[in-house]
Amino acid sequence: MLSADSITSLHDRLTSLWHAEPEADPPQTDPFLVLVARHHRANFDLWHIEDEARRPGATDAEIADVKRRIDRTNQLRNDVAEQLDETLLQHLAGRNLPTPVAPLHSESPGLMVDRLSILALKIYHTREETLRSDAPTAHRERNRSRLSILEEQRADLAACLDRLWAETLAGARRFKLYRQLKMYNDPFLNPAIYGERRS
Repeated sequence: MLSADSITSLHDRLTSLWHAEPEADPPQTDPFLVLVARHHRANFDLWHIEDEARRPGATDAEIADVKRRIDRTNQLRNDVAEQLDETLLQHLAGRNLPTPVAPLHSESPGLMVDRLSILALKIYHTREETLRSDAPTAHRERNRSRLSILEEQRADLAACLDRLWAETLAGARRFKLYRQLKMYNDPFLNPAIYGERRS
């Protein structure tokens, strides 16, 4: 059900596709990969929304709008990461897994997929910088070095994800769903929102 290679390949494919065709929505047959794609889309959108706020000429009104879009998109990103873990745990429950007494892994697969998604975006954009004809040679060389580091980090993390899944299936390790419990979008938990309503 979970394959780091399938996940990273999908991340790379979608990242390239969405840069060429921003509205493309290629069908996925695997329900888990449907969630992976939805989650990656949230990270892809976040990456580019945040860039809008960094434009030197952005007005205060534009930055305020971007901030609200960031909050909504980040909430979606976290919600779908939790859905990834819920889906995996439902699959495992049918096999009486994870083993309750197995050592607990500190990070869930959903959070690892989130990190892989971000690494895919960093790799794509860093590779772009290695190919810029208008940039100095030193810039391209620096980014080739950065690209090598990012690719190594992703390979390491992907291997860790596969190992966690294999060990969980073998009953030798377990993970839990860690709720993010974000407060900033909740009108009942964020005092900047409920305080405004009171006054």
